[in-house]
Amino acid sequence: MKYKRFIDTAGGWDKFQNVLETLNKISSETDRSISTIASKYQLSQKAVGAVIIGARLGENAHIADATSLFTFELSKDQRKRIKAALNLLDPIPGDCGDEYRKPPYLTASGDLSHHLEEFPPVYKSIKTAIKERIDSGTTWETLAGYSRAVRIGDRVLVSGTTATHGELAVGENDPAAQAHFVIDKIEASLESLGVKLSDVVRTRVVVNNMSDWKAVSIAHGERFADIRPANTMFIAKLIGDEYLVEIEAEAIIQ
Repeated sequence: MKYKRFIDTAGGWDKFQNVLETLNKISSETDRSISTIASKYQLSQKAVGAVIIGARLGENAHIADATSLFTFELSKDQRKRIKAALNLLDPIPGDCGDEYRKPPYLTASGDLSHHLEEFPPVYKSIKTAIKERIDSGTTWETLAGYSRAVRIGDRVLVSGTTATHGELAVGENDPAAQAHFVIDKIEASLESLGVKLSDVVRTRVVVNNMSDWKAVSIAHGERFADIRPANTMFIAKLIGDEYLVEIEAEAIIQ
């Protein structure tokens, strides 16, 4: 069961029961369900603007319970008790969505009925006697005659990559969104050649506007925080006004 995998990763059954016991006591104090208490606590976090409420088709009993979210408040003491219980849990590794994409694969991807040790490559590789390469399908690759990434032995070079999907620019006017998309694409390119993002030893980052350097740096830092490759960032005019950042990478298989 996928939920048990989350529980085990967060520290095990006893820690989970401690959280439930805390929520249950507050549930009795407020005359609200445990799920409503949990949702209310999450809504009180500064970075949370909404929660998703699960529903069973054909049943209406949950509606009143869900709408009661907006008819009460948790006291300072109640929030403190919930926080204390949650602080005993171990953090779930990675970022939002990594449970689908990276080990230990806590949730299956799409409609898979089981969990895979590895996922099929995003891009199909083309092998020759001395190298292996992949294309990502952008119009630039065909037009200019280059590969998205090339592997020779234990070394992989990834071309300067922008936030391009096919013929479309992604994340216009948002340098951080473009940087994350670019790094996603670099990671997909590396994995298609049997390499991991953690194998990256150098990145070169080009920003179109000086004002975007910090947003791009923060995005780069989030993705490479534990990898810490050598890095150079500089400002230059990119081809295409819609592009705010371009990143190239080099990896050596560890």
